Amino acid sequence: MLSSAASRASLVLKNGGGAPTSKQCLAAFIISTRNYASGNNDLVVIGSGPGGYVASIKAAQLGMKTVCVEKNDTLGGTCLNVGCIPSKSLLNNSHLYHMARHKDLQNRGIELEGVRLNLDKMMAAKSNAVKALTGGIAHLFKKNSVTHIKGFGRITGPNEVTVDKPDGSTEKINTKNILIATGSEVAPFPGLEIDEKQIVSSTGALSLDRVPEKMIVIGAGVIGVELGSVWSRLGAEVTLVEFLGHVGGLGIDMEISKTIQRSLTKQGLKFKLNTKVTSAANQGGKIKVNLEDAKDGKKEQLDCDTLLVCIGRRPYTEKLGLEKVGLQVDNKGRVPVNSRFQTSVPSIYAIGDVIAGPMLAHKAEDEGILCVEGMAGGAVHIDYNCVPSVIYTHPEVAWVGRSEEQLKEEKVDYKVGTFPLVANSRAKCNDDTDGLVKVLGDKKTDRLLGAHIVGSVAGELINEAVLAIEYGASCEDIARVCHAHPTVAEAFREANIAAAFGKPINF
Repeated sequence: MLSSAASRASLVLKNGGGAPTSKQCLAAFIISTRNYASGNNDLVVIGSGPGGYVASIKAAQLGMKTVCVEKNDTLGGTCLNVGCIPSKSLLNNSHLYHMARHKDLQNRGIELEGVRLNLDKMMAAKSNAVKALTGGIAHLFKKNSVTHIKGFGRITGPNEVTVDKPDGSTEKINTKNILIATGSEVAPFPGLEIDEKQIVSSTGALSLDRVPEKMIVIGAGVIGVELGSVWSRLGAEVTLVEFLGHVGGLGIDMEISKTIQRSLTKQGLKFKLNTKVTSAANQGGKIKVNLEDAKDGKKEQLDCDTLLVCIGRRPYTEKLGLEKVGLQVDNKGRVPVNSRFQTSVPSIYAIGDVIAGPMLAHKAEDEGILCVEGMAGGAVHIDYNCVPSVIYTHPEVAWVGRSEEQLKEEKVDYKVGTFPLVANSRAKCNDDTDGLVKVLGDKKTDRLLGAHIVGSVAGELINEAVLAIEYGASCEDIARVCHAHPTVAEAFREANIAAAFGKPINF
C-alpha cells in the first residue's frame, strides 16, 4: 500500500523498528496520492446518484482529491429526485389515505368524517422529502471536501473530463482516475411519444396534477405495480398490462408473485398478463390502447385518461465520450468492467446502472464504496447473490438469494420452509396479516439459499436474511436465534424452523 521504500523506512523508524500499522499505511497512501496529483485531482466522478455521491464521499474520506460532476440542478440522481424517494413518499401517504377512505381506521376504533384528498399537499410533502435529502448530499460534499461541479461531464481523455456548464462555458479537469456513475434513463416504448401529461413515464407519474379516472400501466414490474398502487389508492381505476405471465419482474419467486398479485387484485388493481401493447394514440383527450394476447393473438382495445409506460430502464451513456477513449458498450448499452470495476482503459472505472447487474440504488452504493477502496489498494469483493430486492406496495415484497425456480434450474436439492403472517402474533395485533415468509435451504447442508417475504415490513425484515446468507448461516442457525416477541420477525424464524426441522411451532 505504501508508495515508496522511503515511506516504509520512515514508518518503521517511527514505529520503533517494528512493522507499520494499518492506519500508518493508509496515512502514507493518502500523502503519496496527494503528491501524485500535484495540485490536480485523484478522482472525477461523473454522476451524483446513489453510486456516484457515495463513491465521491468515500474517496474523499480515503484522502483522494475528489470532484463530482452532475448535469442536473440538484444532487442525488434519479433515485432521490424522480425515483426511489418521491415514489416512497407517495406510496406511504397514499396508503394512509387509503386506510382512512376505506374504513380501515374506523375498524380500528378511529372514526373520521369528511376524508378527502388534497393532492397538492401530498405532492408538496413528496417535494419536501426530496429537497431535504438532495440538500443533505450537498452538505455531505461540503463536510467531506468533495468539489461539486454543475454541468454535463464528457470523457475527453484517459485522464481528462470536460464539463459543459449551464452558462455555455467549458472546464477541463485533469485527474488520475475517472468513475462513470451516470445511472440509467427510462426505456422508450417504440411508437409512443412521452408528453409527461397524458402519456407519462415514471417521472411524470410522480407529478400528476389530478387523479385520473382510468390509468393503464404498461409493465407490471417493480415500478409499474408501485406507481399503479399509488394512483389506485387515490381513486383511479388502474389496469396493468404485462407481456410476461407474472407480476413483479424478473427474478421474483413465482409463489411470491402469485401472492402479491392476489393481494393487489383485492385492492382493486386489474391485471392483463401475457399481453402486449401494440399501439396507443390520443383521440379527443382519451388514450386508446390496442392490446394483443401474447399466446393466441386475440386483439382488444382499452381507453384511459393516463397511460403510464413502465417497461424498464436503460444505461445512460449517451454523449459521454466513451468512443473517444476506445470504450465500447455491450449489446444492452452497458460498460464492460472487470472485478475491480475497471474498464478496458485502466484509469476509467464504472459502477451502478451502467454496468451489468440489477439496477438498484443500494447495489450502486456498494459498488461505489468498493470501487474507490480498490483504487486505494484495498480488496474488492461483492456477492450479487446477497443484494436484496424490494417492491414497496402494501404488503411489501422482498427477496434475496435464489428463488425456487432458479434452484430447480440449477438442479440444487433444496427444502422449503414457509410461515403465514396470519399465524404471527404481531401481524394479528396490527390487523395486517396479508403475506408469508418463505425460505429455501440446501437439503444436504441446511445452508440458507434464499428468502422471500410478502408483508407490511418485508423491506425491513429482508435484511436479516441478507446478513444470514452473507455469513453462510444455516436454517437451524436462524431457528435457534432468539427473536423478540411479538414481532413480525418471528415469522422469519418460524419459516426457518420449518425448513430445519420440518414443522414450525405456531402453525
